[in-house]
Amino acid sequence: MTYPAFRKERNMTSAGRRSLKEKIIKSIFLGIALASITTLGLITVFLFLEGLPVLQYVSVKELITGTLWYPTREPPLFGILPLIVASGCVTLLSAIFSVPLGIMTAIYIAEIAGPRTAEIVKPTVEILASLPSVVIGLFGLVVVAPLLQRMFGIPVGVNLFNASLMLGFMAVPTICSISEDAIRSVPGSLREASLALGATHLETIIKIVLPAGASGIATAVILGMSRAIGETMVVLMVAGGAAMIPESLFDPVRPMPASIAAEMAEAPFRGSHYHALFAIGAVLFFFTLVFNLTADYLSSRYKRKQLSG
Repeated sequence: MTYPAFRKERNMTSAGRRSLKEKIIKSIFLGIALASITTLGLITVFLFLEGLPVLQYVSVKELITGTLWYPTREPPLFGILPLIVASGCVTLLSAIFSVPLGIMTAIYIAEIAGPRTAEIVKPTVEILASLPSVVIGLFGLVVVAPLLQRMFGIPVGVNLFNASLMLGFMAVPTICSISEDAIRSVPGSLREASLALGATHLETIIKIVLPAGASGIATAVILGMSRAIGETMVVLMVAGGAAMIPESLFDPVRPMPASIAAEMAEAPFRGSHYHALFAIGAVLFFFTLVFNLTADYLSSRYKRKQLSG
């Protein structure tokens, strides 16, 4: 065999090995993706299979719109409207605290702070994300609750406001970190063009950088609020645990995750109370799904609008 023919055959063999490696790697990643989807599907099926039997005891309308939650009463009352309202109020208030703080911190790190300051501030903020939720709940219970009692003259410091503060505190690192990455990904040419046209640094940030990174910032808000709406330990410890519709910021509440965590251990297996708690989980899953799909749609729509404009 001549040398050119040998070299050609060796190159073909090498290309075949690379092609085989690529196919194996693709198959591995496909298997991992399918495993994730399958796991989510199985969890969803299990959740609804265990939750639907509660309809033997209560209708869907009574479950969603009922205002009384007495699962151990005879006959039991499974009204989860106070739990739904509590989850919505806690999530909304935590967003009011965390979204502006997280985005403004990201703007400071990415656009205003010097390199040395950013190297200190960003890791410090990201370390907050590693704090266990039970530690944050303990902080809210031991430190924040007595402080709220003294400041506002209220009898109980574990309430809707306390839980919202703690959830907002938990969501800030996620919102800040992802928003900062989105802001840094904005091309520098846009900033330079804005400054060259006479805009100030602040005007460039507000009118150029933030709109250009809006889709990434929206994703950060989605992830931060997704963590808040499904958080269990913090709301279990500092929300107050009262299944009632709040009339003020300082009323005790019981969001849906807290109800599941507080009562699952004492619910008889496969009893009406057990199935009612899984029904709460199904409702929470539905609300989270709708929230994420809506936010993702709005983010994608804004991105398409930005590209077309």
